[in-house]
Amino acid sequence: MSKKIISTKDAPGAVGPYSQAVVTGNMVFTAGQIALDPATGKLLADDITIQTEQVLKNLTAVLTAAGSSLENVVKCTVFLKDMGEFAAMNAVYGKFFSENPPARSAVQAAALPLGARVEIEAIAFV
Repeated sequence: MSKKIISTKDAPGAVGPYSQAVVTGNMVFTAGQIALDPATGKLLADDITIQTEQVLKNLTAVLTAAGSSLENVVKCTVFLKDMGEFAAMNAVYGKFFSENPPARSAVQAAALPLGARVEIEAIAFV
């Protein structure tokens, strides 16, 4: 089985030796997305609501470039800087996954890249 590397300018570029997403067979595996503005490369405001919305916009862009969408996501993993912000993250997340949401895990991480408050990765089908 082969793999196809996904890259789009509509989401923040990879800042290390990884791909925004990889498609193999009919599955797409995304890298974790943080709240970087794709145009500036800067992390958005230190606010969980604003950051979660940008993370999910970035994730949408990567999935679209892979020929998929949020509707095709089967599993998300959410990494939070502070589990006390779960409810605020969840309120935004619920707007993006309003029907038939995917399976999900959420964990508190000791630290996230660039001081982000939230990072989300996804597995979807194409």
